[in-house]
Amino acid sequence: VNGEPCRDASRHIGPGDEVRLDEQPVIAVGARYLMLNKPLDYVCTEKDSHHPSVFELLPENWRTHLHIAGRLDADTTGLVLLTTDGDWSHRITSPNHAKAKRYHVSLAEPLGEADAEMLRNGIELKNEKNATRPAELTLTDPTHCQLMIREGKYHQVKRMFAAVGNRVITLHRDAIGSIGLDPELAPGSWRELSDAERHL
Repeated sequence: VNGEPCRDASRHIGPGDEVRLDEQPVIAVGARYLMLNKPLDYVCTEKDSHHPSVFELLPENWRTHLHIAGRLDADTTGLVLLTTDGDWSHRITSPNHAKAKRYHVSLAEPLGEADAEMLRNGIELKNEKNATRPAELTLTDPTHCQLMIREGKYHQVKRMFAAVGNRVITLHRDAIGSIGLDPELAPGSWRELSDAERHL
């Protein structure tokens, strides 16, 4: 540290200190914030015996300490946020902060207006104590819709449509809060978040 050997692990290192290890400079890396366009059949865990992991899409030296703020199932595509900042991740995922998540859904059967209204108002799900929070749902045609929810129960979107007798065919997330999936990101691609995006 500053040209002198240091054996005191409790020593405070400040921004003006020069640190070297084996004569190579050591540069502190701040928190990382990434968006990734998750392809189909990738999982949001580090290891899985049946599917590749989204972590495999990142450079190996970037994977350390990254965790996912809001996972997606293997059969769901789209926006995944990864970070090393636990507080920021909590603000994304905590039900208390109620960050909206926007999905594009294709359905097996046409969705009637009565069922759409039930989903908008909140619906009882099997094995859940409380109904879902009110959702925003816009039909783009009888079997396609845009859905915005502010919670993240287990398999929630699929279970919501199952509760009205329908089935999700494809599911794609393109926004979390004010962070939208970059249209330039091909499936499997990622980039760092801008300062503005981080402050959602």
